[in-house]
Order: sequence, then C-alpha cells, then structure tokens
Amino acid sequence: MAAEEPQQPQPEPLAGSDADGVNCLAYDEAIMAQQDRIQQEIAVQNPLVSERLELAELYKEYAEDDHVYQEKIKDLLQKYSYIRKTRPDGNCFYRAFGFAHLEALLEDGQELQRFKEVSARSKEELVAQGFTEFTIEDFHNTLMELIERVERRVPLPELLAAFNEPATSDYLVVYLRLLTSGCLQRHRRFFEQFLEGGRSIKEFCQQEVEPMCKESDHTDPCLSVCLSLAGGGAHVQGERPHPHHH
Repeated sequence: MAAEEPQQPQPEPLAGSDADGVNCLAYDEAIMAQQDRIQQEIAVQNPLVSERLELAELYKEYAEDDHVYQEKIKDLLQKYSYIRKTRPDGNCFYRAFGFAHLEALLEDGQELQRFKEVSARSKEELVAQGFTEFTIEDFHNTLMELIERVERRVPLPELLAAFNEPATSDYLVVYLRLLTSGCLQRHRRFFEQFLEGGRSIKEFCQQEVEPMCKESDHTDPCLSVCLSLAGGGAHVQGERPHPHHH
C-alpha cells in the first residue's frame, strides 16, 4: 500500500493591502507591455530616418478641413520641396538635426572642417563641465566617425543607412543630448529664468534633456548655438498660425 503524499500547505489569501499591491503591479506590467507593443509597431512602420519624400505628401496626413495645418503646409512649400520623416520615438529632433546637418556638409567642405574642429573639442569642454570622460567617449567617437565618413564623401545612401543603424543612430542622439545639456548649463543664468517648479538648470537637464526618448521641448536652438550653426528646420504646431522655423 503506497504511502499517502503529505498535503501541501495552501497559501493564505492576501490581505487587502497585499492584494491591492499585486493588482497595481499587474496593472503597471500591462501598461509597460502595451507601451512596448506600441513602440514595436512604430519601429516596424517608421524607419529612423526616411528616404526623401515630396513635401506635398503632408497634405494627406491632415484633414482637408483642418485649415490651420493646411495653411502651414502651404507656407512650408514656399521654402522647401522635400522632407525626410524621422521615427516618432522622442528622439526625432536630435536625429533629424544630426542627419540634416551631415547631409548638407557633403556639399560644403569648408563648413565641414569648421564643424569637425568644433565637434572634436566638444568632448573636452563637456569633461571640463563635470561630465565623465569614460562615459561620453564612445558617444563622441560615433559623432567623429560619422563626420569622417562625410569627409570621405561617402554616397548619401551610405550615410542614410548609418543613421538607420540603431546603435550608431542612438549613440549620436545621446551625444547631441549631452551637448545640449552642456550648453544649457553653461548659460544657466539665462535659461533658469524660464524654468518652472523651482528646478535648477542641472536638474532640468538630467530629467528632460539627457534621458533618451524625451521630447525636445524648446531646447532645440541650444544645440545650434552649441555647435555655432544657423538652424534650418521647422515645427508644424497646432497653436501657431505659421510653421515655427529654427
């Protein structure tokens, strides 16, 4: 006669606060899973940087009776003929800025040399501000490697392919974010007057500028200032009657 197996102790039901905690954890995990699915869908549908497209294609993205946006597109058509789309992942400004400027430098050797010199010494300037050299070195190297590709006059499709490699593209974005943070902190006396909530400019940079996937919220001109560039982009924003150029 086989011996009976000892009964396993049954788990006690969770107390109210414990059950609430488990439910909250499951809810948070569900939200994170949903966000991951959304990001995966965005990644499948949108390259990091697109091929060149006719600017008139923007008309298809807004309703015909949305007169504000339709008028903004008309304004853009007076100045531009083509666009490139970037993946809407929170890094789109920095990625667009980096690609657009390097693309332009393929046709401007003199500005390329000036930009190379500014970029080369930018790491030392960040280190002097307190950024750790070991932490930022790889990101800086990525920028310099891309500049060297432009210096060799690589075909445009090769530059575009580099920007669609997540590792290369994201490393560049990280470094451009650090450059923006450094610029804001160097000019803290000016920029702190625009901050709300009692945050210091350093806190603002650590929370809103340096982390990946944080939207660029009025910090975009700082990057142009940092690299001594004349900006050349535009935002199509709902609250403005015309596109906002920078």
